[in-house]
Parts: sequence; structure tokens; C-alpha cells
Amino acid sequence: MIEVKGLTKFYRHIRAIEDVSFTVEKGDIVGFLGPNGAGKTTTMKIITGFMPPDSGTAKVAGFDVFENPMEVKKRIGYLPENPPLYNDMTVNDYLKFVASIKGVESKRLNEEIDRVSERCAIKDVNKRLIAHLSKGYRQRVGIAQAILGNPDIVIFDEPTIGLDPNQVFEVRSLIRELAKEKTVILSTHILPEVEMTCKKVIVIHRGHIVATEQIEDLLKRRKKINEVVIKVRRFSLELMKQVQEKFGVKVNQPPQMDDGFHIIFENEVDRRDEIAKFIVDGGFGLLELRPVTLSLEDVFRELTTEEKAA
Repeated sequence: MIEVKGLTKFYRHIRAIEDVSFTVEKGDIVGFLGPNGAGKTTTMKIITGFMPPDSGTAKVAGFDVFENPMEVKKRIGYLPENPPLYNDMTVNDYLKFVASIKGVESKRLNEEIDRVSERCAIKDVNKRLIAHLSKGYRQRVGIAQAILGNPDIVIFDEPTIGLDPNQVFEVRSLIRELAKEKTVILSTHILPEVEMTCKKVIVIHRGHIVATEQIEDLLKRRKKINEVVIKVRRFSLELMKQVQEKFGVKVNQPPQMDDGFHIIFENEVDRRDEIAKFIVDGGFGLLELRPVTLSLEDVFRELTTEEKAA
């Protein structure tokens, strides 16, 4: 559906992105993650045809973004970080204007505006001036313009920036609904947004792609194999001390964990079976023993350090 190869873009002498390559398949729900200034928006602007690269190619449904821009624009809806809204227009007039630019047939115009207005829950404000809308409604209008013409792919760039918690919830719910029937790319630096919405993640840092993987696989692959969680029925600090001294391991109890502790093995010797037997034989009641699994936040921080990007 989307194929990006070797995209590089400079702003004067500053490199924004370099050799960016990835693919997005039909039906994918992809989080495009990166810190602020990592190159997310530059990449999205190139894919959507708003900005040419200095080198590399981008194709959508087999069409080159710059050789066949009209074919690409038919297939992509785009919500930039700052939606291109016109304050002196009513919502309805604005949507008609965008629909005409997108080539929506005049006989289908009202039907199409009704469809996106219903989908984005903005019918009650269709006659209002955009200048008088709340930030949440403005974002909904931005999403409505993105899905006019029923594109196969929808790209959202930081869609919840500046929204209050209720507005964030509403916009995320709308994106999840759209993701049931469209290919979605969600470009953001907000990790919970990706965790709640996406199945696959592409991580960019300092203009380079540092990971492209299903979120579930990424987290599984990056388990802390030298650190385990132990939960017991009868926890005591004395048990922690005994385990540390008997097995020569590091132990710590994370905040708000009152029924167990973590063990860190400093060498490659796996002594989990011995530790489990010791706890069971001691009558402490072993409830759980498993490797520590990194959260998406942990993995993101690991991937976007200076050392990882080097």
C-alpha cells in the first residue's frame, strides 16, 4: 500500500531525515513514533506530496508520489499537526471547498459531507463559523476533511496535541473506528496513543528509522532476560535478603509492589529453578516467577538514546 525507499531531506545544511525506508501494508494500523524533531512530520509531508525529498522514492498503491500526485491524493487523507482550517468559513462551506479540491462529484457533494459530518459527530456545528469552534471540534473538522472522498489511507500527524482529556478520548475513539476499515498511520510522540490504537510501530530518531515491527513482537523480543519478577503469598524483607545472600544476585522492590520483588542476574547462569524451589520449600507461597517485560515506553527510550542512534 505504501512503499518508502531511501528518503533523504535537508533543510539548507540541516539533515531532517536520511535513508528512511519502510512499508505499510493494506489494513495496517501503524504508529509512527519519534521524539520531537525526529523527522516524523517531514516524512509524512513527503508521503502525502506536500514536500519533495532530496533523494529517495515514495509510492502509494504503486503510484509514485511525485510522478502521479493526483492518483496518490485520491487515496490518502491527511490531517497535519495544524489542520488547514479557514476561520471565516462555516464548517459546511469549508467541507464543500475541500470536497471540490478533492474532486468529489457535485451530485455526491451533499451526501459525502453528510457522511463525514455524521462520522465525525460535527453535524450540530455545520453552520457555525470555524473561528467559533472549540479545539476539539476544530480537530474533528480536520479529521472530516481528511476522510472526504473516502480515501483508503488516512494519516494523522499529532492529532491530540492541545486537546483536553475528554477531547483526547473522543479523537482517539474516532481514530480507532476509522482504523477498522482503513489503513491508518498515526504519527506522534505520545506513547499511550500508539499503545491504545496501533498494532505495528515504526520508530524514527534523529532522521533514521531505528525499528519497524509489530508492537507485540517488539516487546517480546526485548524482554529483560536477566531480570525476573517474583511474587509470593508471604513476602518479607528477610526473604529478599536470604535470596540475595544465598544466590549471589541483586534484588530490589519496585515502588507500590508489596507482594514480591525483582531479581537481577549479573551473569549468564539461570538459577530460576533453584530460587523457585527455595521459596516453595521455605513456605513463602510462590505465586509468580517471570521475566521482566519492557513496556513500549521502556523500548522507546532504549531506541531513542544517542547511543542507539549512532
